[in-house]
Amino acid sequence: MYIAIASDGDYVSPHFGRCQTYTLVDIVDGVMKSKKEVENPGHEPGAIPRFLHRYGANRIVCGGMGARAIGFFQELGIEILTGVSGKIDAVIDELVKGTLTGSESACTPGAGRGYGIEKTECDHAHEDI
Repeated sequence: MYIAIASDGDYVSPHFGRCQTYTLVDIVDGVMKSKKEVENPGHEPGAIPRFLHRYGANRIVCGGMGARAIGFFQELGIEILTGVSGKIDAVIDELVKGTLTGSESACTPGAGRGYGIEKTECDHAHEDI
């Protein structure tokens, strides 16, 4: 399985679309075959799901994602795992073991980017969050 992890440095990004990079990991039969990083191509509706699909991603792992983006990933057959946080290497270890679980998306209207930026409305006002 080819997995894209929304990454900010050594940590899972709280929002898939505003991360610095995507850590792409190929896991086959419980073994990590490859790991590489690619830069985020930019946040616009549908662009990132198509970008990761071209890389062969079967799953996206992130802290949060809005409903419209979820729809784009689902249209491309890419599984979504939100509510994930922590260091990238620890997340990869859990993926290899098959024990990684997610939870509710960290992306909520008004939450901003999660970097101390207070907002009164979500950056995704055009999306159905």
